[in-house]
Amino acid sequence: MTKFLLAVHVLAAIVAVGPVTVAASMFPPSARKALAAPDDPRALETVRLLHRICRVYAGVGIAVPVFGIATASSMGVMGDTWLIVSMVLTVAAAIVLVVLVLPRQESLVEGGADRAVTVRLGMFTGIFNLLWATVTVLMIVRPGSTTGA
Repeated sequence: MTKFLLAVHVLAAIVAVGPVTVAASMFPPSARKALAAPDDPRALETVRLLHRICRVYAGVGIAVPVFGIATASSMGVMGDTWLIVSMVLTVAAAIVLVVLVLPRQESLVEGGADRAVTVRLGMFTGIFNLLWATVTVLMIVRPGSTTGA
């Protein structure tokens, strides 16, 4: 059962978190392009699509920690420091996405923001991506793990 849970956890991370990190990274430059060319319907559609990808896959991404906790429980590593740090960073990434990234994307999609918002959005997106990259490294390296990896 542990291998199944681990496989679902990793697949969920790839399928859910991957699109959010890519779409969120593409959003600020696409929004700047749309702001620079307000008469270009394709630029606005791109921004809307990227925001929708971020929103939808953020919801799907809830499966990642759910299956991660199930996997960790089945492996008996819930108290390991690397896992606790990973869970804290995952919560931080979720907060950054929900509180700082998605609302700014929404304001840009609705037309209530300017270029300065895209700069801050790029910074928050970078923080979000850095948090996920750190979690990924912790999941691979597992410092202090007794599994020999």
